[in-house]
Amino acid sequence: MRCCSARHPGSPTRVVLQLPVVTASKAPEAPEVFRQAVAALRSVRPRPEVQLEEVRPPQRLAPWAFAITAEVNGPAEVLATGRLVLLHDPQGQEAWDGVLRVVTYVRAELDAELASDPLLPAVGWSWLTDALEASGAKFAALGGTVTETSSARFGDIAGPARTDDLELRASWTPRTAELQPHGEAFCDLLASVVGLPPVGVTLFKP
Repeated sequence: MRCCSARHPGSPTRVVLQLPVVTASKAPEAPEVFRQAVAALRSVRPRPEVQLEEVRPPQRLAPWAFAITAEVNGPAEVLATGRLVLLHDPQGQEAWDGVLRVVTYVRAELDAELASDPLLPAVGWSWLTDALEASGAKFAALGGTVTETSSARFGDIAGPARTDDLELRASWTPRTAELQPHGEAFCDLLASVVGLPPVGVTLFKP
């Protein structure tokens, strides 16, 4: 940082601070495939009920990472939240079978009837696979878990006496950097979890 003074006749001395100029070239440039993948995710335009936000990604999973969070409310005020993380390792990782990896996490509230359904884990996983297939996303090495959790409150704690939640964790390897279909599938998964109808379809209350 440098300091200089500027003086005009009849005026007091004015101090001007000259700050160093920081340019993007001083930071390591992300690989082209990663920049293309990030741009594709940023191009996703979700349905109005789904709110997306870029957040700080995890720092130790891969040399390059990008992350977004999502929140959506369903027709019965069912809340779901989610996170999508894009990882890039130019050297690749054996478990990935590629240089890119998408990692997702979705959590949603459940009503008591759905929570007691023994087929819930299989249904929850089908929401993801159906969304990926419908979006046209090209991927490999898909894996994950579906977990149903129940919590009971006791004593002086605000909230319902019992809550049931669905948690879905999954990851897969995109075959190309065109990740817009993958982002759209993530949004469609959230919509399915909270019971939103397909775009253009209106639910009528009895």
